[in-house]
Amino acid sequence: MREPSHQPVPGGEGSRLWLSRLNGLYLLYTLAFLALVATLWFFETLGLSREWIGFIFLFVTIGVYATIGLLCRTTDANAYYVAGRSVPPAYNGMAIGADWMSAASFIGLSGTLYLTGYSGMAFVLGWTGGYCLVALFLAPYLRKFGRFTIPDFLGARYGGVAPRLLGVFAVILVSFTYVVAQIYGVGLIASRLAGVAFELGVFLGLGGILVCSFLGGMRAVTWTQVAQYIVLIIAFMMPVAWLSIQQTGNPLPQLSYQTQLAAVTAREQVLIDDPSELAVQAYFANQVLVLHQRLATPGPALQQLRQEAEAGVQAARSRRAPINEQLAAERLLANVPRTVEGAVARWQTDLAIAQRKAQSLNGMPRHAQPFAGDPNGDAIAQDAFDTSRRNFMALVFCLVFGTAALPHILARFYTTPGVHQARQSVVWALVFILLLYLSAPALAVMVKYEIFNGLVGSAYSDLPSWVFAWSKVDPGLLSLQDVNGDGRVQLNELSIGPDIIVLATAEIAGMPYVIAGLIAAGALAAALSTADGLLLTIANALSHDVYFALIDPKASTARRVTISKMLLLVVALAAAYVAAQKPGNILFLVSAAFSLAASAFFPVLMLGIFWKRANAAGALSGMAAGLLVTMYYMITTQPWLRGVFGVEGPVELWWGIEPISAGLFGVPVGFIVLVVVSLLTPPPPAGVQRLVESLRYPRADVSP
Repeated sequence: MREPSHQPVPGGEGSRLWLSRLNGLYLLYTLAFLALVATLWFFETLGLSREWIGFIFLFVTIGVYATIGLLCRTTDANAYYVAGRSVPPAYNGMAIGADWMSAASFIGLSGTLYLTGYSGMAFVLGWTGGYCLVALFLAPYLRKFGRFTIPDFLGARYGGVAPRLLGVFAVILVSFTYVVAQIYGVGLIASRLAGVAFELGVFLGLGGILVCSFLGGMRAVTWTQVAQYIVLIIAFMMPVAWLSIQQTGNPLPQLSYQTQLAAVTAREQVLIDDPSELAVQAYFANQVLVLHQRLATPGPALQQLRQEAEAGVQAARSRRAPINEQLAAERLLANVPRTVEGAVARWQTDLAIAQRKAQSLNGMPRHAQPFAGDPNGDAIAQDAFDTSRRNFMALVFCLVFGTAALPHILARFYTTPGVHQARQSVVWALVFILLLYLSAPALAVMVKYEIFNGLVGSAYSDLPSWVFAWSKVDPGLLSLQDVNGDGRVQLNELSIGPDIIVLATAEIAGMPYVIAGLIAAGALAAALSTADGLLLTIANALSHDVYFALIDPKASTARRVTISKMLLLVVALAAAYVAAQKPGNILFLVSAAFSLAASAFFPVLMLGIFWKRANAAGALSGMAAGLLVTMYYMITTQPWLRGVFGVEGPVELWWGIEPISAGLFGVPVGFIVLVVVSLLTPPPPAGVQRLVESLRYPRADVSP
């Protein structure tokens, strides 16, 4: 798949032949992948082990991506940075779809819809709506500008070194946060597929990422992402269609959604009234009281807890209890926190879990309920409704503007032959993305139906093997505790993380293991494709906008590309190290990147294109102010970040807005500061104002 650096002239005979050949190659690739799935399915019926199925999916798919990366290797700057500006709109749309549908979309979206129901639709609305802004206000103008990176645009539009450097800093901050989530997803998937430790899975996946992006830059990443999109969409659609047929007899999950939602709603009421569920909720309500008491006097409470654990060990030894009892007592003592600070941190986490499990449906809202609370209820119910609705709209706001400002997505519009093709790319991207987004809500409902009717109520002695397999990968993903001792699974005894809803779909529904391997391969493709684009965005910003633009403007093309490859390796290793620490769930990390991107880039890009009066001082002030406000709110309100930065004291939410939507405050601050500072300082030079006019009006011309 070694494509030329430049596409033949659009519309010409050479262009049609080139496109026909490209179509043939990817059709052959699609058929070959389907044949691989069918072959593995056949051999599974003959006894092929799950381990071998996982290994084959892992190494065959990564091997194919690596082969494309090797075939597309290049040292040409135009090919390395923007794929030679030769990517046809449909294929660019497919690459954007793969770049966009990260581990968060593939793994996290259905899981979030499973846990939050209606409110999770904010992600679908926000992410999709952002592309409307991209198509109308950003993509065509950035393509007409014709540079390589977003900091490149900021440097030329606002002039001077400072806007470019602040843009590079923001690109690194946004993209690094995002890429850590992808590499975390890669480690999770690789460890499940190959049965290796999570940390080793991270570095196995990292090898695949580097081979794709290291040798060929944007050119290799583009054609690899097309291949990855084909894998991920087949991997997502096949199991959800299977589930739809299994549950309703209809192969179109979108049409099965309403039927299964009604079934889940009916089952929710049964679980709400179930005496066993009420008993479990009462147990956790008591735990809430106990934990509140411990947190009120943590020092004495910790001392008493340690004394009780030591007494338990002594009692087990003195009466010569069975070895299992003695080991259990010793583990209980070993798990007692060593310091008061550690005890407080653990008890606060346990308190949050207990408070959720003391509620009906394991703290989940009814799936079809739009918002928490009741607008016609008492004061508490009305306040809960208003807060929930505000958070829904705030999250949509951040995702819309964050989507329109993500550097690795905007960079894709530099790869098309022209402005018209950039617009077409957005349309194609929406088509390819909606194939998954219209199916994710149906998958969430159908998996919930399986959990509510299959796992809940079953005996602990008859638990399926997938429960134990996933709890070994990470207890935070799945755990069970028989708190009422009845030997049966209650919903409130089950702790399930959003990140495994999709990955475990086949096992939950009793499908052949080859489908589980297929899903994992699709999730791996989603994580790898986005990680490729993000790492390349960071490396290109450093090599092009720092090294070439500021340090060595006379550097040769080969040297610039070499520097980019070296930086790519360094950034990839740093991201892998952070991901190996398991910093947080995938969806929060990704959503944080959206708020940061919206605050840093959306005001400065929009006003840079549509307001000639915006100047360098305003751009610098607006970007800095928006970023600082967003980061401050996240650090002071998000539990994991509070721990990282050592923030103490009570959490103070502004108008009840959750930290995931911190961009709600950063974006307007960025706009206001940019406008005010620009009006208080001299206007930009006449040449810059002519540049703005040339971007907006077809009659004007601008050199790339």
